[in-house]
Amino acid sequence: MKFHIVSDSSCDLGRERAEQLGITMVSFYVAIGDETYYREERDISTREFYRRMADAPGVFPKTSMPTVEDYLEAFRPSAAQGVPILCICLNAAFSGSCQSARNAAEELREEYPGARIQVLDSTLATVLQGLFVEEAAALRDEGLTLEEAVERLRPLPETGRIFFTTSDLEYLRHGGRIGRAAAATGTLLKVKPLIGYKDAGLISDGIAQGRKKSLAKVRELFLRHLKREGIEVSRFRLATGFGLDREEHCAFSQAVYEDLLSLGFDRPDVKHPYQIGVTIGVHTGPTPIGVGLLRRA
Repeated sequence: MKFHIVSDSSCDLGRERAEQLGITMVSFYVAIGDETYYREERDISTREFYRRMADAPGVFPKTSMPTVEDYLEAFRPSAAQGVPILCICLNAAFSGSCQSARNAAEELREEYPGARIQVLDSTLATVLQGLFVEEAAALRDEGLTLEEAVERLRPLPETGRIFFTTSDLEYLRHGGRIGRAAAATGTLLKVKPLIGYKDAGLISDGIAQGRKKSLAKVRELFLRHLKREGIEVSRFRLATGFGLDREEHCAFSQAVYEDLLSLGFDRPDVKHPYQIGVTIGVHTGPTPIGVGLLRRA
């Protein structure tokens, strides 16, 4: 029997892609400028979220994690039918979403004593979490059992890496990622941060002067990583991600593809574009753009 996959919306797959993969997505909540919270990808689309941010500079959105009840709603139909469940959550160091899922799983096991539910802290976020969920779906479709799939998935998070940049330092300052003085200096000098994700956390990959140079530097860091680690791209899932500007992203994604061709990779498979969602967007503002990779199982 195939297991069912659930993920919180921080995987940034988007509703349409999640439905294509047969995945139930549990929404984070976001409020922009007032106390009305909207469910990500249900009450408000990611594009609308960014549009509202862009229209209200200086207004910083707030997020709230999915509740136990949200997870119960997602788990119950499968549990009632005796279908095993794999739930993949945002890095637990960033949010209590994973704990909500675990609490829901415990509650559901009382209601359905035979329920098989595995809740994984992905230790990942955004594009990497999405690639991890896609790999789980591939293993499910190969016919692996829940336990077999979990065993194959466990080593993958440590192979994940993201390289990205954003334009507005004030969102990073507001979220506590950089100090007020650094944000003010960076804005004055038109410096853009280069940010990475590795080993379950955000890191600084340096700075670049202006948007154009920062995008080029992101690509340079990505290619340097491939060379340094001797990565065979066919063994990895690759994806690019963006915030509001789809046209800018298309040019960036094409450049990444051409970079890979220049390294001798034959028809590299850069997955469908990820629109980076609420949980990261509140810290980056509407202009994040970057590339990520995660090893296949």
